[in-house]
Amino acid sequence: MHIKSTVFILSFFTIFCFKSLHAANPPLSLDYYKSTCPNVEAIVRKEMECVVQSNLRNAALVLRIHFHDCFVQGCDGSVLLDDTVTLKGEKNAPTNLNALKGFEIIDRIKEKLESECPGIVSCADLLTYAARDATVLVGGPYWDVPAGRKDSKTASFSLVESNIPRPNDGLLSIIAKFLYQSLSVTDMVALSGAHTIGMARCTSYRARIYGDYQATATMPSIAESNLKTLKSTCPAASGGDNNEAAMDYISPSLFDNAYYHLLLRGEGLLNSDQELYSSVLGVQTNKLVKKYAENQIAFFEQFSESMVKMGNITNPETYVDGEVRQNCRFVNT
Repeated sequence: MHIKSTVFILSFFTIFCFKSLHAANPPLSLDYYKSTCPNVEAIVRKEMECVVQSNLRNAALVLRIHFHDCFVQGCDGSVLLDDTVTLKGEKNAPTNLNALKGFEIIDRIKEKLESECPGIVSCADLLTYAARDATVLVGGPYWDVPAGRKDSKTASFSLVESNIPRPNDGLLSIIAKFLYQSLSVTDMVALSGAHTIGMARCTSYRARIYGDYQATATMPSIAESNLKTLKSTCPAASGGDNNEAAMDYISPSLFDNAYYHLLLRGEGLLNSDQELYSSVLGVQTNKLVKKYAENQIAFFEQFSESMVKMGNITNPETYVDGEVRQNCRFVNT
């Protein structure tokens, strides 16, 4: 038993180290477009300002697309590809279907970039810039974005289901999915803070509100009122699957640390969120939730660092057979 455990740990460590080294090569750089498209960040920022001003929710949509892109094949724009006769994309995988929205925002930015710098800026880089700007425009932190990603000519329907954390995942499952991407437990708790903006569908939180929501709540009267509202739009048995609720009902359109305050109160909307604080296995995650609830600056600093780390997960195959797509929805012909 001891030998088998040791072999398993060593095997996991070997895979994990290989993954880490693999993800770090080739390197990205902050001045990648300095000579070829010097206005790239200004263009992306201007377009994001327009879409966020028109609807604050657009910030969360773009941030979510970026996350779902990076967790499948690396940050290679694969999530942006539409299905074709010869390609089965990621958009219609069960975890993404009806959950990812806002692809027209990326189309809009790409059109502007192609007009200014045709064939230069990859969709993967565009999405990474846009996710940063989305965060800043609703009150979150700024970070410098290294660039130089190439767009994939492939996508993976199956990896969406195995790689993307699910709303009802237990803590160990979530940790495993982040470790597979070479992201630490600290990265996981900080990146989960993105749920301080955005909405969740009834199908994602039904199990939670008809499960242990009241059991974890520390302020019963407030929780009961919120729970009543949630249940009114999300029936227990069926119906209303696509009805939505804010994951942070305190300040749903503002990027702040209110999400962590809700976890402390036992009012995380998703099981996977509340697990960070309430799971008996979450000794480390529990402390981090408390830290970020008490110190928004610490949360912002770690979120920025973790976003860069996640954005640096590249797809090595794209540097052999990748491209800069003219249209983010389709590979070049």
